[in-house]
Amino acid sequence: MEMIVASTIGVLTAGGVYLVLRMRAFPVIVGLALLSYAVNVFLFSTGRLATDAPPILNKYGDATYSDPLPQALVLTAIVISFGMTAVLVMISIGSYLEADNDEMALIDEEAPPDAEFEAEAQAEEEAARARASLSEADAADEEALKGLGV
Repeated sequence: MEMIVASTIGVLTAGGVYLVLRMRAFPVIVGLALLSYAVNVFLFSTGRLATDAPPILNKYGDATYSDPLPQALVLTAIVISFGMTAVLVMISIGSYLEADNDEMALIDEEAPPDAEFEAEAQAEEEAARARASLSEADAADEEALKGLGV
């Protein structure tokens, strides 16, 4: 029984980590849900895996019982994870509607972060060159007009 529960925790954790690393909104939400399920099964297994055991000690019965504290923690964790999943779904829907895709790009792959500043600097340099060439052309035009006597 313990081996099955440990394997289940491992599979849920591995699947959750794999999905979180996919960097798309829906797989990340499913991955976080799987991770929360793995934590819930782990918390539940800390209360000793006993079948058909009452959660309360019986005064006249044997001393086998299942600990009610991990069960209460799991119930609370289920409610919290459901609420957080709902919040994440709403945030990802808003992001999808705004950007028309569900990718979670940490860095813009099309343009490096400094490309915008480099483009502005190049545009300023080109404008300065254009102003310099215009002033040189204006000076040449004035000399040509003086040469013509106008």
